[in-house]
Amino acid sequence: MIKFFRKIRQQLLTENKLGKYLIYAFGEIVLVVIGILIALQINNSNEDQKLRNQELHYLKNLKTDLNLNISELDKYIDIRNSRIESANYVLEHFEGKPLTDLNAFAFHTTNIYIWQKFSQHDNTFQELINSGNLTLISNDTIKNGLLNLQALYKKLKNEEEHFRFDAEILLYEPSYGVLDLNPIVKNFTYQVTNGEAGVNIELPKANYETMLQDLKQKNGFVMAVYEFSVMNTQFTEMKSMCNSIIALIDNELNDEER
Repeated sequence: MIKFFRKIRQQLLTENKLGKYLIYAFGEIVLVVIGILIALQINNSNEDQKLRNQELHYLKNLKTDLNLNISELDKYIDIRNSRIESANYVLEHFEGKPLTDLNAFAFHTTNIYIWQKFSQHDNTFQELINSGNLTLISNDTIKNGLLNLQALYKKLKNEEEHFRFDAEILLYEPSYGVLDLNPIVKNFTYQVTNGEAGVNIELPKANYETMLQDLKQKNGFVMAVYEFSVMNTQFTEMKSMCNSIIALIDNELNDEER
């Protein structure tokens, strides 16, 4: 092809047709430019598709993480509700309800003592942040949703840290001074594992009666009700955010399939 164009140029010069040669040369340049532009367009299109494929890969992984989060959030909402019920059960006795079932009372106090922190599934989000690839998410609503979810998670961590401090000062420290935890833990472990109070190691009632005179410990259970309720509100909001982001991701994935 190059030899063909060269032959035409030589022929025009040989025949001294300078005007036609210049027109031809200009046309050849235009063709070359058009060819370069087409090549660039194809290259850009290929690069855009490559980035879009990366984005779709991240979106699918984000959806997986968010669904795992929802399952975990449901579990923790149930756990927190259980802790709130236990704290209210204990507070009834601080308010004067007769202490007749030591094993039940010990179970509910221990149910508060062994509370757990929530950890969300955000591996894909962390990868996007650490790699600088968050810009690959072209849908700003999805991107902002992920950032808002992370901000709410940090608020939850602060709330958990607040309760951890309260629990250490108001619950753990004073209870260690008046309660023998060994039989309590054994009874509690058996009941959780087997679903029934089967060990029934005798518990000293006098120690619990002493505990029920301690205003500091009472305030610890009051704070458990309050702060677990706050956490559950945050869990519910996080769950709503997760569902909203998943719906947006589904729209992106469905649009790609059409």
